[in-house]
Amino acid sequence: MDRKVCSSFVIFCVLLTSVAAGVKAETAPVPQVPVAVEAPIRSSGEMAGLAWDALHRGDYIGLEQIFTDALKAYEPQAMALHAGLTDFPTREKIDAYKVMNDVAVIHFVRLEGLRGQGKTEEAVALAQEIVKEYPYSQAWDASRGGYWSIAEKSRIITDQLTGVSEAKEAAARQAPLLLPVLAKPGKDAVIDYTKYGKFSGIGTKDYAYHMGNPAILAVATGEGVYPNTADILKDPRYREVYKQGRLNGSHWDHVNTRDLEASFYKWGTAQENPGVKLFYTAQTLERSKLYVEAIKAYHALVVHFPRTFGMTYWQTPWYPAQAAAAKIKNIIRFHPELKLKYKGGKVRVINGADKDTANDIFIVDPGVITALRKPEDPLKGDIVKCGAVKRTIGGKKVKFVQYANGHWQMLVNGKPFMIRGVTYAPTKIGQSPDKGTLENWMYQQADSAHLAWVDKNLNNVQDPGEKAVGDFQLMKDMGVNTLRVYDNNKINKELLRELYNKYGIMAIIENFLGKYAIGSGADWNPGTDYENPQHQANMMKAVEATVKELKDEPFVLLWLLGNENNYGVASNADKKPDAYFKFVNQVAKRIKEIDPDHPVAVCNGDTLFVDKMAQYAPDVDVYGGNVYRGDYGFGSFWDEVREAVDRPAFITEYGAPGYSKFSSDEDAQAAQADYHRGSWMDILANSAGHAEGEGNAVGGVAFEWLDEWWKNYEPSRHDTKADVFGPFAGGYYFEEWFGLTGQGDGAQSPLLRQLHKAYFTYQLMWTGKVAK
Repeated sequence: MDRKVCSSFVIFCVLLTSVAAGVKAETAPVPQVPVAVEAPIRSSGEMAGLAWDALHRGDYIGLEQIFTDALKAYEPQAMALHAGLTDFPTREKIDAYKVMNDVAVIHFVRLEGLRGQGKTEEAVALAQEIVKEYPYSQAWDASRGGYWSIAEKSRIITDQLTGVSEAKEAAARQAPLLLPVLAKPGKDAVIDYTKYGKFSGIGTKDYAYHMGNPAILAVATGEGVYPNTADILKDPRYREVYKQGRLNGSHWDHVNTRDLEASFYKWGTAQENPGVKLFYTAQTLERSKLYVEAIKAYHALVVHFPRTFGMTYWQTPWYPAQAAAAKIKNIIRFHPELKLKYKGGKVRVINGADKDTANDIFIVDPGVITALRKPEDPLKGDIVKCGAVKRTIGGKKVKFVQYANGHWQMLVNGKPFMIRGVTYAPTKIGQSPDKGTLENWMYQQADSAHLAWVDKNLNNVQDPGEKAVGDFQLMKDMGVNTLRVYDNNKINKELLRELYNKYGIMAIIENFLGKYAIGSGADWNPGTDYENPQHQANMMKAVEATVKELKDEPFVLLWLLGNENNYGVASNADKKPDAYFKFVNQVAKRIKEIDPDHPVAVCNGDTLFVDKMAQYAPDVDVYGGNVYRGDYGFGSFWDEVREAVDRPAFITEYGAPGYSKFSSDEDAQAAQADYHRGSWMDILANSAGHAEGEGNAVGGVAFEWLDEWWKNYEPSRHDTKADVFGPFAGGYYFEEWFGLTGQGDGAQSPLLRQLHKAYFTYQLMWTGKVAK
């Protein structure tokens, strides 16, 4: 996530809470609306662009004129379009609402202009008007590749201008954590479903569970766990919470609340798809630390509703049963004291790599949960013998071997190597690519590599004893052996040689391959065209130059192509995936002609179009994915890759924010650390020699080393604004808080480092010890 743009496109990353749960937002047919009799000189989009230009120039008089002209020409049409909405338009329909969104954008730009002039009262009034008149309007963020809610951002500005923002946020973070106490938790700690019904077709597309007496199974599962919903209504606490008004609002309003008691009752009685309902009931139980009950609820979803699916805002499928099976495994890994084992538990979706759910075929193994006599080490698991090497791919110095049992392992100079990586792009506070001020860290910010120091007591002052240690040494101490490096800036070979020779850290060298129109010579709009010969020639030339320059450097681990180009954003790889992956293969073949020593990887967004990659890019050695699915790790990712391409895989990007709207900084950092721990344990469980996984994981690259303050456009402020929901403890992508280390209050940027809990979590997992 070089620009954190990719986080906006993962399966769970959505703009709407209802869609975040996998429920497709429904909108009315696009209404036929009146248009101006006399066509305006400029389109609504052109006028929005002019409004932004006027704002950036500080031409407030010109901005007012554009605002007036736009309202006269387009507001009737915009209002009529909005009147037909009951929710945000889906991604596939949003182009039909362009005029509405453009007019709302012009309102917002004027709002920013009023704020910039210090006209607080007028700004507040306009912000409130936007929230009232255009609640379902959205603006396209070209630099980050996603839409954001204009009304939500206007509401945030209102809170800031009226002084209630910080108070509201503080109240939410300090609200008491209210936990459910189940009146009837169920008589069975572990459900043996063979006692209450019969399975058929396990491991096939004809899977089914035939329940016997639902009432008897309900007694075993306990309240809230299917098929037991009646006991919730009988629970005395349910009636009390209902009377207190704590169940008001939609069940989606209760996803990220600290009132977990209300959340449990709300979801347990929600009129919702039963699979989705079970998932969020289980999640609430898990957050309440009722792990046994949570496992029962997740397992009930896999057993009864494995074919549940929904569509995210980005029109990609979400399969709750896959996530539920991964959740069970993660809880057991985190809590060996439960002394439980989950064998099986796999929901494979044939044709699930495309966006069409109509052709999905579900191969279901619900798995069996059993009790153990003693706890198992969560970082080891069952070890199996892999057998002899049957296949070798990659280069001469860095290669991948596949063993007789199908597992894959990475070898560097003949020795096993697991990618323990981190994305490194230290940014001085105040700098921003949006303002054209972001410096190349390999040169201007190279001091961070050697002079960064740790603020141990978190007082934002370099006290005696807090000597310069440097990021490279801190990363070595953490156990890092790989950096992900982007070659869109000039690479400092001397610095990376030092990184390898002194600290033992290698580099993944990445070319964006036309993403964000970088290297193709295309304009941002329409962006890189993978069928355009000139674009292809430009990109190939750039790749060749880098490979020729660096191929003999000892720090090179592998070559990485793209950055989730399959999601689009200033390229048409999402619209022409066949052409994109054919070109990827041409580039991979050319790299191997120049450099026979190092393998080639592709950086995809999750597994969307992995089938296309398998079909058209046979010369790519390893599959990489930017994946943000949740604190349980990567779920079915490994299985999907193995089934599609049977090549090694690694996570090119994963992570979580260390900030939450719903908890203290300490708790948020703990949740961030848990997210990373769950992710790494999942990587290990799916690496060579581990019985429970797929055996194709060769490592991962955590995102990211240091918090970056520019992500929400105000580079001198560590923003706590969030416009997009995500699979994190606080429910949002807090773009500026993904660092394993922080920059404190910013006064000592770019050299101050505050080590977050996730740093020490990795240090323990990757080195076996934590430095004092």
